[in-house]
Amino acid sequence: MSKKIYVDAVHPEETRVVVVDSATNRVSDFDVGTTTKPQIKGNIYLAKVIRVEPSLQAAFVDYGTGKNGFLPFSEIHPDYYQVSPEQKKKLLELAHANIVDDDDDPDDENDEVAEYDDHSAGEDNK
Repeated sequence: MSKKIYVDAVHPEETRVVVVDSATNRVSDFDVGTTTKPQIKGNIYLAKVIRVEPSLQAAFVDYGTGKNGFLPFSEIHPDYYQVSPEQKKKLLELAHANIVDDDDDPDDENDEVAEYDDHSAGEDNK
């Protein structure tokens, strides 16, 4: 598959680049660069994760420009997902402790039943 690159630099303040797939004659990439607004796309930044959005499979990161960047999980190298065995053990212990704590409170079940019985008794009398 061969590609052609077209560059439009007629105007000194703006440069446009188009990549066209020769087999299908369709645009596969398009980019515009201006002298008034520096290009930030494609650069490498040191950033801090602000928010993780599992539904979007992405994270929003602060890279110091006043706007948050969008970082898809697919763009993160798998080495950063590695969890050491020690960390994994601690996380599992913490999760197990939380599950046990939630199951140890017998008052929750009785309160819910009593509340439900009060409502159903009131409805039967109407």
